Amino acid sequence: MTSTPTVGFIYPDHAAEDDYPLAASWLDASFPVAHIYGTDLHAVPELLDLGSPARLAEGARLLARHGPAAVVWACTSGSFVYGPEGAEEQVATLEEATGVPTSSTSRAYLAALSALGMRKVAVAASYPDGVARLFVDYLASAGVEVVSFSSAGIATAAEVGTLTPAQVTALVTGNDHPEAEALLVPDTAMRTLAVLPDLESGLGKPVLTANQVTIWEGLRLAGTPRYSARLGTLFAERMADAGR
Repeated sequence: MTSTPTVGFIYPDHAAEDDYPLAASWLDASFPVAHIYGTDLHAVPELLDLGSPARLAEGARLLARHGPAAVVWACTSGSFVYGPEGAEEQVATLEEATGVPTSSTSRAYLAALSALGMRKVAVAASYPDGVARLFVDYLASAGVEVVSFSSAGIATAAEVGTLTPAQVTALVTGNDHPEAEALLVPDTAMRTLAVLPDLESGLGKPVLTANQVTIWEGLRLAGTPRYSARLGTLFAERMADAGR
């Protein structure tokens, strides 16, 4: 019998962290979440502080007692705001602190797109425009073409966490593009897992949301892929195998 994998997540403040135990229940996995705290403002100086080595090292310390096989910094904006090279340095520094394979949500997006074999996307972001454009730049640096992007202009993660399933659905489905192979929704403060199947069914293409790709990346790094139709195309068996 396959053992239950333990993947640890460092999560900023509080918003949509209940997506993690929900996914764990579907995937027969253990997903301990360690919270670190700073301002939840979607603004560059605050995001740079949130993803700083000292804060992430605290998250690594809190997760250590769980003995995770892998750790992921569960924050998109708090990773891509550092730029391509800075985001890689952030992960490398955090990996030194965790002692296990480590990644971030931004890096998870690149791995997920690679596994799906997709390079042309639309982005439906909750962030203010300036922050959303930094995500577009991050993707472009990895050769991902963003054919359209939208920014909802929501100032804080706490506010994103109050979005209802209907509001999330409207944000996502209203910002697709016919040329996009996949639609990306980059904010771990947004609850998306419960609506993923309906989103993909309605759009007819993969939808990659921040908490979804973060969880997938953690399981990939731990070498324990899991499959569930509830979590969209990315968690189809053939995709999980491709991501190894």
